[in-house]
Amino acid sequence: MAPNASSRRCGGLFLFTSILHLYFFTSILIDMLSYTDLKPGIIFLLDGDPYKVLDFNLLKKQRSKPVVQTRIRNLKTHKTLDRNFRGSEKFEPVNIESRTIVFVYARGEEYWFHEDASPKERFTISTDIIGDAGRYLKTNTGVELLSFNDTILGLQLPIKMEFVVKEAPPGIKGDTAQGGSKEVMIETGHHINVPLFINEEDIIRINTETGEYTERVTKA
Repeated sequence: MAPNASSRRCGGLFLFTSILHLYFFTSILIDMLSYTDLKPGIIFLLDGDPYKVLDFNLLKKQRSKPVVQTRIRNLKTHKTLDRNFRGSEKFEPVNIESRTIVFVYARGEEYWFHEDASPKERFTISTDIIGDAGRYLKTNTGVELLSFNDTILGLQLPIKMEFVVKEAPPGIKGDTAQGGSKEVMIETGHHINVPLFINEEDIIRINTETGEYTERVTKA
């Protein structure tokens, strides 16, 4: 007996629904990260928290499946750990929200900022969240505020920033770029190792990710 119109409609609806479910399931799988995607800078979800990959090393051993060794940082707790992942594991990428804010000043355990377009809208962020970024915050400097699910994760600074050297031991005659290093204090109060030829009031460029001196921009 030939199927009636109602049966054909039900069958068509079931087929359409099945295809739709398959499409969404496949889309989710495509969007997931594999263990080889965990390269430095990638942010992914692990045990409900966002993690950033700091280091990545793919190990291939005979008679065993490849393993990825990583060093990752929990963006909520700021704790760093070493973790190995295998090929069967999949990870959800994280969409970190970002907006520009401007640093005003620091007082005690609090750092004051204002919204980029609204100087009157001031708010504070604790040192626990600011972390090492506080070493490089200069008044009226714009930075990116990172958040995840309405939770503030921290700040993202420009990778390279310029600072005035405020205190520096005197150099020695004949110093060169390869002649050793010394510790100086920059305008934020942070201390950093620089070449011996750097003097007070020089402007230097620092890599804020590594905390290392990169070059002298202006000689005093």
